[in-house]
Amino acid sequence: MAETVYNRIAMLRVERGVSRRELSQALGVHYRTVGYLERGEYSPSLYLAMRIAEYFELPMEVVFSLSPFPRIGKVDHPA
Repeated sequence: MAETVYNRIAMLRVERGVSRRELSQALGVHYRTVGYLERGEYSPSLYLAMRIAEYFELPMEVVFSLSPFPRIGKVDHPA
């Protein structure tokens, strides 16, 4: 079973005008780590996930999920 952790880091970062480097400095990680997290190539430790949620001032479940997030702006049209 794959242990994928989905996240909204990239969306939140862009929405708030924060660069990868700025976020990485605030979290105390390498800026490439932020890229790995955004692309789902790396799952954060619980500690790092909590720090990311705290940075964005959001609950963990808004930033991270064990299942894919629905696409934003997706409109279902009746068949």
